[in-house]
Amino acid sequence: MTAWLSRGVPSAGIYVGPLAWLINTQFAYAAVPWVCAHQVPLIPIFALAMAILSLFGGFLSWRSYAAAAPTPRTDTTGAGRPHRFMALIGVSIALLFTVIILLHGVAGLVFQGCER
Repeated sequence: MTAWLSRGVPSAGIYVGPLAWLINTQFAYAAVPWVCAHQVPLIPIFALAMAILSLFGGFLSWRSYAAAAPTPRTDTTGAGRPHRFMALIGVSIALLFTVIILLHGVAGLVFQGCER
């Protein structure tokens, strides 16, 4: 676990951000009857937790970007290793999905779940 935090994972933001959005969206749809019955703003709280999870994926990608060499090491296959590019894409996707998740959370503040 500490190796992940020190070296990072280049594609963490690519997978964790959309996965957090998927979980947040499914939870928001499933929790509407309960939120309407109990009048507890649970959806924005859960959205904040999922946004933090998405940011953590972006953090792991950023750590990988910072730890990777600017030029890829030579590869015997000639394909190269685009770790920095994957890490940069991971950071961007994680930030994008964090904004989307937070927008869903703000919608949970506006709508109570009992609108018809």
